[in-house]
Amino acid sequence: MIEEPPILTIKETRRRPSADQIAAFQGTPTSFVLDAMYGEGALDGSIRPLAQGADCPGATAGPALTANCGPADILATLATLNFVTPGDMVVAAVSGYQGCAAIGDRVSGMMRNAGAAGFVTDGRARDYEGIVATSLPLWCTGLTPASPYSSGPGSVGFPVSIGGQKVETGDMVVADSSGVVVVPFDKLDEVIARLAEIKTLEAELDAKVEAGLKVPEAITELLQSDQVKFRD
Repeated sequence: MIEEPPILTIKETRRRPSADQIAAFQGTPTSFVLDAMYGEGALDGSIRPLAQGADCPGATAGPALTANCGPADILATLATLNFVTPGDMVVAAVSGYQGCAAIGDRVSGMMRNAGAAGFVTDGRARDYEGIVATSLPLWCTGLTPASPYSSGPGSVGFPVSIGGQKVETGDMVVADSSGVVVVPFDKLDEVIARLAEIKTLEAELDAKVEAGLKVPEAITELLQSDQVKFRD
């Protein structure tokens, strides 16, 4: 006979980036972070800011606190409220289930009260106006009026699969109007160093465009090389 699983499993030891590492990602566009990881780390584009950020804050970053809920259930998400460290991004996986909401306005409000920087899920949300009133930045797959269960089983703090990426507690989650990017904990310093280069390159290119640049220099050079043949 298979033993019944516990309703909740909580990871006791949860790693977290340093204050300096967290600060390095604040105000950084997801596109910069993605470039710094050579194109890796983006969650599937179906996970978007609530209503495309029309009424809610649309950019934030913080360490992941994971909740593995399973389809149609939010017990693990509710449990994260007891473990949020201010600035955390709660990442709730519901196996991509679209039949009911993965969060509503009351949970959103409690999450904001707990100090969460934002919430990311591969499910839907409900109570749009109420969520907007809480001002919690939120990324989800859309809206529905349907309610979830809160019976479990679920877990908090363990790796989850969401939006085509593996996310672990302590990874950095950077989210804005373009989507969500996850930086693995073990790569934080490497990506932070690369971000400095990306920001410099982007600033230089912005200045050139502002000054009237029409065609990228690399394209101009390519068109003038023997790698391009013109023909009728």
